Amino acid sequence: MNANAEGSGSDDKPGNKETPSDNKVGNDDSKKNGDAKKADKPHSKKPLIILAIVVVVAGIIGFFVWFVGRNDVSTDDAYTDGNVVTMVPKVSGYVVALYVDDNSRVKKGDLLLRIDPRDYLTAQTQAQALLALAKAQLTSAQDALSVARVQYPAQLQSARAQQEAAAASLAQAEASYQRQHEVDRRATTQENIDQSTSQQQSAVSSLKSASAQVNIARLVPQQIAQAASTVSEREAQVQQQEAQLAQANLNLGYTEVRSPTDGFITLRSAQLGGYLTTDRSMFLIVTPDVWVTANFKESQIGRMRLGDAVDIKIDAYSAMRLRGHVQSIQYGSGARFSAFPAENATGNFVKIVQRVPVKIVIDKGLDPNRPLPLGLSADPVVHFP
Repeated sequence: MNANAEGSGSDDKPGNKETPSDNKVGNDDSKKNGDAKKADKPHSKKPLIILAIVVVVAGIIGFFVWFVGRNDVSTDDAYTDGNVVTMVPKVSGYVVALYVDDNSRVKKGDLLLRIDPRDYLTAQTQAQALLALAKAQLTSAQDALSVARVQYPAQLQSARAQQEAAAASLAQAEASYQRQHEVDRRATTQENIDQSTSQQQSAVSSLKSASAQVNIARLVPQQIAQAASTVSEREAQVQQQEAQLAQANLNLGYTEVRSPTDGFITLRSAQLGGYLTTDRSMFLIVTPDVWVTANFKESQIGRMRLGDAVDIKIDAYSAMRLRGHVQSIQYGSGARFSAFPAENATGNFVKIVQRVPVKIVIDKGLDPNRPLPLGLSADPVVHFP
């Protein structure tokens, strides 16, 4: 019995022992069973549903954005613009008073600076003296004309009277000459004959002289016209001196430089004590009127019309929102009016999308306490009706 027991025990041990190969087979079977279970388990549709929802929402948002902006055009090639007045002195001189500084705000009529006026005061005094002299000469010429209108006709009458007297004397002398030469020599003397001859010759000479005086005195219209011409000349001199005095007054007034418009002082080069010349700018005045010049692509202006509403964003002030409208569209692209426009008829041609400047006037949204300098970048959006 012990032997059997031992034998049976020896048989049971080898049967219960597991070899590595048996374990490997068991593991493979378990993996196969796990894969089979996973294959039998249904896939989750949640990611597909989320993806579909995202696509639908993106499509709706895209359609909404397109629908809202289908009648809008915008550009980032836009800048603030305005009027700039270049201030150049009308007269030269030293600055004796300066009332403005860089970026000062001025109003129309404000005194900006003074130029030394002494030279121009002297010129004004000289012009006044020359004008007074010209007026005196004019008065003298007018008096001479009044005298000439009476004197020259009277001289003509006097010359004619002398001519008539000379003719009468000549007639008397000729009659005496005839008597002395026709009577008997015994009834007269040689002295009387010589005296009659002398009187006759003297009377002839007197008549010739009187006739000459009459010929001179006949030039009454010409003499009066000459006097009138002198008056006209003096009147012209008076007008010339009046113009010179007016110019002297203007030059004196130009020594005070006043602002022609409201605005802001920019690029000031005038300094107190500095010398200003008429060919050099003193400063610029930027007027408060500001607009936006937007360079739209040529493909964007097809539907654009004057008066279209515009929303404007200024890069310098992110919170500022301006409203305006299209005021005008330039009749030509920017390249057409450049210093060296393209010559498309020569060389190789490459089509380039052109840009057309559009002037946009700002209607509302400006803050008087926040300056809007020229040249700031802007983003306008034009809304088509």
